[in-house]
Amino acid sequence: MATPKTRRRGTELEEAILRAAADELTEAGYPGLTVERVARRAGTNKNTIYRRWPNRAALGVAAYRHLAEDTLKPPDTGNLREDALTLLRAINCGQASPAARALRSLLTGVGDDPELREQLHEQAGRGGAKTWLELVDRAVARGEARPGARHPRAATAALVLLRNEFLTRGLATVDDDVLVEIVDEVYLPLVRA
Repeated sequence: MATPKTRRRGTELEEAILRAAADELTEAGYPGLTVERVARRAGTNKNTIYRRWPNRAALGVAAYRHLAEDTLKPPDTGNLREDALTLLRAINCGQASPAARALRSLLTGVGDDPELREQLHEQAGRGGAKTWLELVDRAVARGEARPGARHPRAATAALVLLRNEFLTRGLATVDDDVLVEIVDEVYLPLVRA
């Protein structure tokens, strides 16, 4: 006798929706991401999704964050310069990853979707800075960085410069000497004690 299937709720349901949305985002990009397809893939309905995410843009950004959280952990080498370079190198090498493809797709959609622009801006100020803030917090505790460097704009300056290289030059990866220059010539002078 088969046991009846139980309804998923809470974190289990949200995880299934985010997994489905992340899969859709990496396969179809932001233009192909629809709440209907995510609902079908997650085995739920659109209303359930809309109760958690008010629109497609919010769902897309949450799906990207879900992908990125597993791939971007702050290094802890015990040295600010090495931590920053290790993190930039991981981001640079990861440009072919599903998270990087999803982010490129989201960034491409920004021009046509003001809700997406708002969601990405909010994400950059919140979750996007988390890894870099953790890296800077440890550097402040070691006396390598000034306490004011804990501001998200200062903490993420190296990441912003790397993204600028990708966007303005159309590169998939950046030469290592550019990463070293970003860290040594801009980032360290900005955040150091």
